[in-house]
Amino acid sequence: MSPVASLLTIILLALSIAASPFEIRDSLITLPIYRRLNVSDGPIKILQNDKARVAALTTGHHLGSTPVTNVVQNYIAKVGVGSPPTTYNLIVDTGSSNTWVGAGTAYVTTSTSVNTGQLVEVSYGSGFFYGTEYTDTVTLGSGLTITKQSIGVASASAGFTDVDGILGIGPADLTAGTLPNSPTETIPTVTDNLHKQGTISQEVVSVLFEPTTSDSDANGELTFGGTDVSRYIGDIGYTPVTTTNPASTYWGIDESITYGSTTIMSSTAGIVDTGTTFLYIATDAYTKYKSETGATVDETTGFLLVSPAKYSALKNLNLHIGSNTYTLTPNAQIWPRSLNTNIGGSSTAIYLVVNDIGTASGAGFDFINGYTFLERFYSVFDTTNSRVGFAKTSYTDATTN
Repeated sequence: MSPVASLLTIILLALSIAASPFEIRDSLITLPIYRRLNVSDGPIKILQNDKARVAALTTGHHLGSTPVTNVVQNYIAKVGVGSPPTTYNLIVDTGSSNTWVGAGTAYVTTSTSVNTGQLVEVSYGSGFFYGTEYTDTVTLGSGLTITKQSIGVASASAGFTDVDGILGIGPADLTAGTLPNSPTETIPTVTDNLHKQGTISQEVVSVLFEPTTSDSDANGELTFGGTDVSRYIGDIGYTPVTTTNPASTYWGIDESITYGSTTIMSSTAGIVDTGTTFLYIATDAYTKYKSETGATVDETTGFLLVSPAKYSALKNLNLHIGSNTYTLTPNAQIWPRSLNTNIGGSSTAIYLVVNDIGTASGAGFDFINGYTFLERFYSVFDTTNSRVGFAKTSYTDATTN
């Protein structure tokens, strides 16, 4: 991938962290997150951008592996770096683990900035950066600091218009290979250091999103250190991180899928990812889903399209994870109709959010449960116990789409 600026129109579907509502309660660090859909320059190419990220995830984050496209959907945190801190708008990403700045706002060195002399580089499909590694003080909210946190400082980047970089909260092993001069070295993540420095008692990150039909909405929160029992219903069902490679490199799990009572995907490995918008399944499972729903591919948007009659006949899509089943209702399987024109679609059309991952089952990376799944379930990423958990919320069965 050459370090050239992306030619795509500026597109940003973002969740922005407001500084003032930052909160610490019962040793949990909770940050509210906001969604903003920016379509000022026309319809967004959301599926095209999403598939670029999927390609990067399935092949590995290697510089030059995928074309650059501008970031479409992200969840943005206001993070301070340095002392006194400069505030950066960073994408919160469970599918990568490096934290870096400099795509927009320039890095400002202070008395706490230490240049390690290491080069650092990462490719994301939706963009890339390379530059120099520093360690510095990172501030989350009012006065909460992490000392000597590794920070990449971009000397070049592409695909990250209107954001400053990434706050990576994936497994630390994803950082291996991102320091070209020390290819086997891993870098402690922000979550790792919050735990090591005694700020949080458990190395756990929990995420809550809520379905929204607005182009600007406060619809979620990010919690470090545990779970917020006020945000979910019943118990959290946990499943171990899969041992199947390459899904095991990420927040990978094993699951099977049924459409109604029909099995469309036997138990296999895939990942859970905040940075992916839609639900992606293996090509053979996608073909079965398409046949069962009676959907056709819309030539304009690339989404699966169903008629009102077929939507009325849609069955539940059941994701079987561990000993629990997580059901996407018919309404949860469709794109919000009030946002159809934002993706270049017809205002009266009904588009499905299930897409083809591009490879057959058995590849070791057969599905991605993205934002359209996560907005229906509370999710927990537990490094301490090497597991991922889910629970129902008051939005699991929402009919807002």
